[in-house]
Amino acid sequence: MTIVLDAVTAMLFLAAACTLVRIVRGPSMLDRAMALDVLLAVIMAGLGASAVAGGDTWVLPTLLALSLVAFVGSVAVARFLTHHVPRPDEPEQGADA
Repeated sequence: MTIVLDAVTAMLFLAAACTLVRIVRGPSMLDRAMALDVLLAVIMAGLGASAVAGGDTWVLPTLLALSLVAFVGSVAVARFLTHHVPRPDEPEQGADA
C-alpha cells in the first residue's frame, strides 16, 4: 500500500506543480481560472487519498465544501468573463449602426 500511496503523492505533486506554472504564466485570465479549478481538484484528490490511506471520514465534509467553493468560483468567473469580453461577431459599444 505504501508504494501506491507514494506513487499517488508524486503524481499529485507533479500535477500541482504543472497547474501552478499555468497560473503564473497565464496567458489569459480564463487559463488562470481553469488552472485554479484544476488545482482545487488536485487538492481534493490529495485529501481523498489521505482519507483512504488513513481510514478517516472527517475529510468528507471538507471535500464537499471544497467542491461547492470550486463550482461557485468557476460559475462566477465564467459569468464575469462573458459579461466583459465582447464576442467577435458583436459590434463595439460605441459604434454607430
